Amino acid sequence: MQLEQAGTRARCAIEMKKAEVFMEALPWIKEFAGRTVVIKYGGAAMTDAAIRDSVLSDIVMLKMLGLRLVMVHGGGKEISNLSERLGLPVEFQNGLRITSPEVMDVVKMTLIGKVNQELVAQLNAHGNIAVGLNGADGHTLAARCSDPALGRVGAVAGVDAGLIGDLLERDYMPVIATVAVGDDGDSYNVNADEAAAAIAVALGAHRLILLTDVDGLYGDFADKSTLISRLSQAEAAELLQDPGLSRGMRPKVAACVAALRGSVAGAHILNGTIPHSLLLEMFTDEGVGTMFDRGIL
Repeated sequence: MQLEQAGTRARCAIEMKKAEVFMEALPWIKEFAGRTVVIKYGGAAMTDAAIRDSVLSDIVMLKMLGLRLVMVHGGGKEISNLSERLGLPVEFQNGLRITSPEVMDVVKMTLIGKVNQELVAQLNAHGNIAVGLNGADGHTLAARCSDPALGRVGAVAGVDAGLIGDLLERDYMPVIATVAVGDDGDSYNVNADEAAAAIAVALGAHRLILLTDVDGLYGDFADKSTLISRLSQAEAAELLQDPGLSRGMRPKVAACVAALRGSVAGAHILNGTIPHSLLLEMFTDEGVGTMFDRGIL
C-alpha cells in the first residue's frame, strides 16, 4: 500500500509539473494568438529527418494555437549536393553562392521542386494547412542583382505581400522558397534571412524567428555560459559595426535589425536542433535563444 501511495504521489508530482508548464505558457499563448509570425527555417534543423519532424510538429502546434504563420526556407546544403552530382561548381564569395544561370536552375529545382514540396507535404499530413510558394509567385519577392560577379544572386528590392495575406486570411500557412524575380524577368537566389525579414515587415508581423544551428549570440562563442538572451535594437545595430561578428551570424543580426526598424515587435535567433526550442522560446519566461526587441533594456 505504501509503495502504491508513493507511486501515486510521484505521478501526481509529474502531472503537477506539466500543469505548471501550461500555466507559464498561458499568457504567452494569449499574446501570440491571432498574431502573424514569420519563421525562417533552414540549416541542420531542416536536413536532419528526426529534427525536421520535431520542428514541423512544433510549427503545426503553433498554428493550432491560433498563430498566423508564414514559413520562409532556404536549402543551401541540398543545392550544393545536387550541383556536385551534376558536375557544377560549388563556389562562394564572402559567404554568398556564386550563381551562374546553370546553378540558378539547380536552385529552382532544389528549393521549389524538392524542398518546398517536401515541407508542404509534411505539414499537410496534419491537415490541409500549408500552401507552397516561391518569391516569383505573384511577384511576392522582387530582387536586384547584388553583384554581377556573383551571377544570379539578388538583394530583396521589394515585397508584394498580397498573395501571402490572402492565404493567411483563408487560414493557410504560406511556405515560401526564396527564389525572387528581377526587373529583367530573371530569377534570383536571395538570402533567406533577408527575405524573411522583408516579408515580416511587409506583413506587419508581430515576430520574426530565425532558426539556425547555434543557440543564439554569445559574448564569447567559446564560452557557452555567455549566451546573450536579450538585445535592444540599438545594441544590435551597434553589434553590426563590430568586425568580430562572425560571417555566418552577420546576416542574421542584420535581418533582425531590419525587422525591428520595420516595426516588427521582436526578432529571435535560436537553435532549431534543440528539441522544442521554438515552443520554449515563445511560451516560457526565460526562452532559450537570443531575442532582439525595439525597447531600451
